[in-house]
Order: sequence, then structure tokens, then C-alpha cells
Amino acid sequence: MTTDSKRPLTLRDVSEATGVSEMTVSRVLRNRGDVSEKTRTKVLSAAKELGYVPNKIAGALASNRVNLVAVIIPSLSNMVFPEVLTGVNKVLENTELQPVVGVTDYQPEKEEKVLYEMLSWRPSGVIIAGLEHTEAARAMLNSAGIPVVEIMDTDGKPVDAMVGISHRRAGREMARAILKAGYQHIGFMGTKMPLDHRARKRFEGFTEALAKEGVEIEDREFYSGGSALAKGREMTQAMLERSPELDFLYFSNDMIGAGGLLYLLDQGIDVPGQIGLAGFNGVELLQGLPRKLATMDACRQEIGRRAAEIIAAQLEDPDAEIENKVTLTPTISYGDTLKRR
Repeated sequence: MTTDSKRPLTLRDVSEATGVSEMTVSRVLRNRGDVSEKTRTKVLSAAKELGYVPNKIAGALASNRVNLVAVIIPSLSNMVFPEVLTGVNKVLENTELQPVVGVTDYQPEKEEKVLYEMLSWRPSGVIIAGLEHTEAARAMLNSAGIPVVEIMDTDGKPVDAMVGISHRRAGREMARAILKAGYQHIGFMGTKMPLDHRARKRFEGFTEALAKEGVEIEDREFYSGGSALAKGREMTQAMLERSPELDFLYFSNDMIGAGGLLYLLDQGIDVPGQIGLAGFNGVELLQGLPRKLATMDACRQEIGRRAAEIIAAQLEDPDAEIENKVTLTPTISYGDTLKRR
């Protein structure tokens, strides 16, 4: 079987290779209609040998949709989101739907552009990180006419459906655990939060719970860009030089927390006796550290799975009753850096 490699293959190529009609080839490839097993096997074998891929765009003209789910996330370098994508893929791999990924770098204007481009391909659904969007992006989501699931956060009102955790509650619970362990002099290190809304909400919940007990954060520092491990070391050193009385350091994510832990261990500082530490996200990669960092699991893979299930279920039966506001419950892992009392 030979074809002109300079043009895309068509149903006619498969038809000519097998000696059956284009209509029959179409039925086999779409798994529709009554076709004998012998003919089905012949067509599928020829299509595979030729390398034929159906033109989904042409096939979608009637329905005005393609079997793609737009997944829009802030980052691929942050280890949080690949785990979310794993959860999405575990569900969609059992359907005809395929995820396609767009990255926004935590920039609202870039999110707007990525969303515009994704929607122009007429996907069957959208999974998008966060509840905060520009007015234009929110208008596009509202007008898309397809299932939309906003993920990672439930502290707000969704366009359609949402799956995530309450970051304010996560911050409050970590603050209570730190105070219960007896720590009183607390420093905070994190991302520049105007763009990272979920980190901001954790910080708000954290400071709110401290304030209820008459405790204030005594020092804070923020970073953007660069190696998180290196930044964690640098910020920890700088903060303790400024505020040597601190007895606990709360980091907005595990990676900078790991950098802080490595710095303290290098300095021979007793962790958690002299200084306690905690991060956020429950990053599995960090299990190999000399000490296990206290953290909170953000339910990442479960968030991806539940979001994809909502999309798939709504597409299968638009009138079905589906739980579309799912708040998962993260748990604190005390590790070796947060005393228990």
C-alpha cells in the first residue's frame, strides 16, 4: 500500500486499499452500523498500516464540537499541575475525549488569550485552574455553551462547576496546628501573591486564625521566579538573620520549604525543637529529604479526576443531576518538622 506522502490520507485511500466502499470504511472507523467482523478487521488493519488518522474537524462540523477538553493551568514546572493532569487523563482515557493543555504562567491576560484560542477550536469542555479571571475570560466561559469546571479552589463562585479545596480553611487549620504545638513567633515565606490567588487565600486564612489567638506574623518575605529550593534557602537565611527570635517558618509551598529545611540542617539548627517548619502541597518528590517536611495534601490527582468526571458525565447526559460544587478535604501531615501536642 503506497500513497503520496505529501498529502493527508483520506477515507478513499483506505477504501481503495481494502476494496470496500468509503461509507463502509467510515462506519468501521466510527464503530457504527452493521459491518461483518471480517470486513471490520480488514479495514482496521489497512488503516493502521497506512497510518490513517480520521479528520475529527471535518467530522465535528455537524455537531460544531471536537472531542477535546481544554485544560488550562498556570504552570507545568510546578509539580502540582502534572498530578492534576494525571487525574484528568485517568478518566478521559476511558472515553473518546482527549485533554489538550494550555499554560498561563499565572498571568490573567495570558489566560484570556489561551482561553480564546482553545475555545476557537470548539472543545467539548473546559477545565481551568482558579476562580479568578478577567471579565473577558469570564464572559467567554459563560458563553461557551459547554461544561466548564474551575479547579483547585472553592473559595468563591464558579461559572459552572468547581472542584478543589478551601484554601482559607487550609491556612486556618495549619495555623491552629502550629499554635497547638506551642510555637508563637512565626515567619511566613511565599510567592508574590497578587497573581497566586490560592496562596493569598491560604495566607489570609492563616493570619486570621493566628489573630484570633492574639498572634501576629512577625516577619514575611516573598519571591517570584528562579529555583524554589535555592530561594527557600536564601529567604530562610535572610529572615533568620533579621528575626533570630522566630521559632516557626510557614512556607506557601513545599519546594521553598524544602530549601529552608536544608539550610537549617546545614546550620545544625534543631528542627523542630528550636524551629518548626511547614509547607503546602504534599509533594511526593520530597519524601527523600533528611527530614520529612510537615505539609498539607492538596488532593491534586483527585481534583483532576473529579473535574474530568463532571465533564464526561455532562456530555453523556446534559440533563443528569451532577454534583458540580465539590470541596475536598486536605489533611495535615506532621512529618518531622512540626511537634505534636
